Amino acid sequence: MGRVAIITGISGQDGSYLAELLIKKNYKVIGICNPKKKIDLKHLKNIKAKIIFKKIDINNYQKIKRLIKKLKPNEFYHLAAQSFINYKFEDEFFKLNPNINGTHYILSAIKNFSPKTKFYFAASSELFGNVDKSPQNELTKFNPRSAYGVSKVAGYYLTKNYRDAYKIHACSGILFNHESPRRNESFVSRKITKNLALILNGKVKKITLGNLNSKRDWGHAKDYVFAMWKMLQLKKPRDFVIGTGKIHSVRDFVKLAFSRVNLKYKKYINIDKRLFRPNEKVILKANYSKAKKLLKWKPLISFKKLVYEMVDHDLKKIKDE
Repeated sequence: MGRVAIITGISGQDGSYLAELLIKKNYKVIGICNPKKKIDLKHLKNIKAKIIFKKIDINNYQKIKRLIKKLKPNEFYHLAAQSFINYKFEDEFFKLNPNINGTHYILSAIKNFSPKTKFYFAASSELFGNVDKSPQNELTKFNPRSAYGVSKVAGYYLTKNYRDAYKIHACSGILFNHESPRRNESFVSRKITKNLALILNGKVKKITLGNLNSKRDWGHAKDYVFAMWKMLQLKKPRDFVIGTGKIHSVRDFVKLAFSRVNLKYKKYINIDKRLFRPNEKVILKANYSKAKKLLKWKPLISFKKLVYEMVDHDLKKIKDE
């Protein structure tokens, strides 16, 4: 066996693609899972036999410490987070812990018991929130407008401070929207492709969406986990913005999805203004020139290919069911 890597959030979209990548590269992969939940293996079914699963609450410092002290992993990828993004701060008990306490505990354990471990924190374009200029790079001022964004800013600065103060190899990937057939169904991309498959099978008649003119920098998760891995191969740790630098609207996504099955989208869409986000002054769009230069990274999967792949996956899923 080669190097050892620990992944939190291994059963999610990014965690599963990253695990596949690392196993191909002959890593020994340990996946940390929430002990209060049954391990969801649907994204890991082809590689589950090659993964060691550990049921550990990352808000439990003693257990995190023992694991890191025992394994002394070469790399640690902290991807676990509350995935739902609430822009209205309605949930006053929003679970910020994975991004704040969890990150702090992991970094502390690495510093004290495995200082050669390279650490990756999954930051997000939600750090930027309502920005003044576009596109955004590593020097753009943070202005988060969601509890999720606030917690990611905290995780980002914890990572930076441990890097600066203790000289450990710790970095953050500021990832813009990335999708795939493994995206959670609560996200608009999967909501579109899943409901399109249901329409074609006569299960539903329409898809209810919010603002079709809302624009995003959308990439493929498989491209983005490769960037994560490349960050930890650098000799000097650095933070990177990862995105495509291209903007597409929700309408573009819907059009492409429906064109895949030769349907006109307009008669299948309901607009619900309650689903509109607060107005965005400036669109989030990545300037990934630093990653292009230092990581030799660029996105390889086009927006069209991404949408088609998601549609094809959901059509097959409905057929198989």
